[in-house]
Order: sequence, then structure tokens, then C-alpha cells
Amino acid sequence: MATVWVVAEFDRDGASGATLELLTAAREVADARSAVAFGPGAEGLADVVGAHGATRLFALGDDAIVGAPRAQAAALGALASVHRPDLILFSASYEGRDVAGRLQGITGTALMGNATGVVAPDRARTEVFGGTLMVDVSLGGATPRIVLVKPRSVEAASSGGAAAEVERVMPALPAGLRDATVVARHEETHAGPSLDTASVVISGGRGLGGPEAFAMLDDLAAAIGGAAVGATRAAVDAGWVPYAYQIGQTGKTVTPEVYVAAGVSGALQHIVGMKKSKRIVAINKDREAPLMRMADLGVVGDVATVVPALTEEIRRRAGS
Repeated sequence: MATVWVVAEFDRDGASGATLELLTAAREVADARSAVAFGPGAEGLADVVGAHGATRLFALGDDAIVGAPRAQAAALGALASVHRPDLILFSASYEGRDVAGRLQGITGTALMGNATGVVAPDRARTEVFGGTLMVDVSLGGATPRIVLVKPRSVEAASSGGAAAEVERVMPALPAGLRDATVVARHEETHAGPSLDTASVVISGGRGLGGPEAFAMLDDLAAAIGGAAVGATRAAVDAGWVPYAYQIGQTGKTVTPEVYVAAGVSGALQHIVGMKKSKRIVAINKDREAPLMRMADLGVVGDVATVVPALTEEIRRRAGS
């Protein structure tokens, strides 16, 4: 019987969407599924992780391991040596990558990054050549194998399961690991919906011409309501908007109902991050731009003219 663990990430609003995606993926490949959560409040995840397929929740509520990846990896390694799962799934977040890499150093087992799905307890799927080819990767060696899955690769779905059984864990940590403390934490503030959850995403590229033009996209997002603004890597690298806006292979993956690309040519690394959008609208002066060819609706024109006109039309219809 295969056993899969999902390392849960959560905040004051509850379990992350990526955690629920991982639990959904685990249901396809394992008979026994558990979630592992670090920090105060971990026990409160029992209902939601149970509803998505976990029958057990290991709650490591020790304050000393909150935000301390070395301590988390050591605690997880100690727990895995007792219960011996076949596979441990992490979200490919900053914290997930940090802890997973340290855990691999402890266990000496196989670690795979940038997975887009889990095929079996010893096999995972990823995309290569800029997302143009899907490959299945076999994971050999001892267990537990470790896989980092990119968020938004799997659609989270409830299994209707009961609350997970909570097992409170307080592992012994090597000397010195409890001495590390988090002295400050910075949360980047943002207004409006998140790129991860917005039903409409408006993305700006180098064709906007400069940072001031992103104000047009903000106006369009406000007119639509429930829309989020993103950007290409070129716009981010130019310093026009923060990295949190970036969509693509080295940024966020988004799957909105509607994706509006303004001044985005459609570089392969950007397409990887938005190609699963249900409907794509591209606005570009170049009718031969790669993204124009894959769009459901392509508008040939200057974004500085088209976007404000679109915003005004949406406001007019909303007011009528």
C-alpha cells in the first residue's frame, strides 16, 4: 500500500490552494495519505485536509520551527524515519523548495523539482522545452522520494472525506536548531484579487512602453471587477512592476477564465505560465506575434488606444 505525505502550507486564512492541489494529486496515486503542518494553528487544518483526502494530520505545533527551514527539515526527516512514507509532496514555493532541499540532504533520497503532476509513488510528470513536451520521470532509489509540484498544475477538488485524525508531534531536534528565530517578516502588500485566484487576469508586456502604462491595466481591472494585473518577465526585469506580478516559467502559473494580454508578444517562457487559460484575448500592434496566433480573440492595434476604449465601454455597459 503506497503512502504519500503532503507538506501543508497555511496562514490565518487557512490551507493554501497549492496544499489542496497536492492532496487532490495524492488521491490518484496512494491508498494512504497524510498531511504534515508546522506551527501554531496546524491542528485547525484537520477539516479541510480531510475533505481533500488526508486521513491523518501530523501537527508539529512547536513555535521554534515556524519559519525555520533547517528545523522543519530535521523534524520532517525524524518523522519520516519512523513512519516511512513512499513519497513526500511539497509545493514549489520559496519555503517548500527550501525545506525540501534540506530534507533531501538528510534522507539522501531522490528529489524532483518543477513537477506538473504525480503519476505514481515513484514517477512524476514535468514539462520540458518551454512546455512543448510532457515527460514522465522515474524516481529510483530509497524512499521517501521527494517531489516539488508547481502551483496551479492540478485542479483542487474535495473528496468529501471526514476530518483528518490529528496526531500532535513534538520531535527532538539536533542541538542548535531551536536557537534560530525569525526576527522580522515582510509581507508584500497588494490591492485587489490575487493572480492565483482571479477569474480574469490582465497582463502587460514590453509593448506597453513603460511603467506608467500599467495604470491603464489597473483601470481596466477595476472596471471589470475581480480582475488581477500581471506582467511578463521583460516588464519585471525592466523594473516596471515587482516580481510578484510575473507570469511565466520563472514566475506564477495562472489559469483564469479570461486572460487579457496587452502588448505581450508571447515568448515561450511566458506562454508556459498562462496557456491553460480558458479564453485568451491578445492586444498587439503586431498581428504576427506568437500570442496573437494562439488567442481566441486577437485585437490588432495600439494598446494605448485599445485598452482605455475597452475600459470606457465596460463602464458604459455596467452603468446602463
